[in-house]
Amino acid sequence: MRPKRIDDYIGQAHIIGEGAVLRNALQQQTIPSMIFWGPPGVGKTSLAFLMAGELNRPFFSLSAIQSGVKDIREVIDKAEKLRNFNQEQPILFIDEIHRFSKSQQDSLLGAVERGLVTLIGATTENPSFEVISALLSRCQVYVLEHLSEQDLHHILAQAIERDSYLQQHPVQIDEYEALFRLSGGDARKLLNVFELVVHAAVSQQQVITNDFVLKQVQQNMARYDKTGEQHYDIISAFIKSIRGSDPNAAVYWLARMIEGGEDPSFIARRLLILASEDIGNANPNALLLANNCFQAVNVIGWPESRIILSQTVTYLASSAKSNASYEAINKAQALVRQTGDLSVPLHLRNAPTKLMKDLDYGSQYKYAHAFPGNFVLQEFLPDKLRGSLLYDPGSNPAESKLRESLKSKWKDKYGY
Repeated sequence: MRPKRIDDYIGQAHIIGEGAVLRNALQQQTIPSMIFWGPPGVGKTSLAFLMAGELNRPFFSLSAIQSGVKDIREVIDKAEKLRNFNQEQPILFIDEIHRFSKSQQDSLLGAVERGLVTLIGATTENPSFEVISALLSRCQVYVLEHLSEQDLHHILAQAIERDSYLQQHPVQIDEYEALFRLSGGDARKLLNVFELVVHAAVSQQQVITNDFVLKQVQQNMARYDKTGEQHYDIISAFIKSIRGSDPNAAVYWLARMIEGGEDPSFIARRLLILASEDIGNANPNALLLANNCFQAVNVIGWPESRIILSQTVTYLASSAKSNASYEAINKAQALVRQTGDLSVPLHLRNAPTKLMKDLDYGSQYKYAHAFPGNFVLQEFLPDKLRGSLLYDPGSNPAESKLRESLKSKWKDKYGY
């Protein structure tokens, strides 16, 4: 069901629709090197193929999972030979470019700089973190978005119209919601689910409804998982298992990601976020361990990194939990959006000039270390926000101690 022409491409109108930047570049018969950044199944690979076809350029494709420096050099050698024969500049498409190491990305740099190839990279990860700066500076980054419900409707209609099996075995769709919800805006996932449901609907002579879709997917979940396209569903189950303090389930989902070829750095990065968001001050060591895990995974390499990931996952899952820090910054940001730019109290302002001192900037500030226990009562919030409780320590031993300490200092001011 991949589109054959650029006019058949569905979605991403903001970059490839009429009058959009890439459509204009194609009409001018010239495109820059670029990175497509977006979730799975939104058309990154298809768009690269279509652009090469539209420009009638030689097209080389590499997968970062399967290719190494040797493969890159072979492509560059071919590109040099094409130049020597006055051929069009080829397009080099690299899928999952974020999985290339620094040395692999370095080997691309010279070819891009010399104009031997036009690079199109595809990634599900933020290229600012995953692509070396020298290469990134020579590429335009285009963000591809989840497909809209209208796009998904269009994809199904196109499949029904063009697929030879469906032409011989027509099906009736009464409800679309479950199909769209299970796809998560991923066209490939949508078509996989639809294929599974269609075969069941034809064999059972059933109309496709939400209940029918959910029943078929649940019955065939093992097959569905093996497609390797449940990236976001599995990471969701993984995070929720750790948050729910179930190390057994957490290490199971870790194994599912490992066996599915998930990027270890992606897993380690999610653990780093979780250590602060879901554990926080209930166990500050969690963030330290997660950070060490992230560093170690990038130093040790595969397959030994799986052991480090397992240790970190089981520790985080077994740890006390608190989302108090996460809630605190959410409340604080909401308060800022609600109240705007309130003035900093005079006693907290810096006074680098005589005029500022004359205006009493900082004059009433009390230096905490000059008082017993390194603490003195004074106001740190803007006057309008006095007494606003933003950080509310969680109910766990570590944060209970923090609560008692804060209560002894601030008495009833914050309601601790």
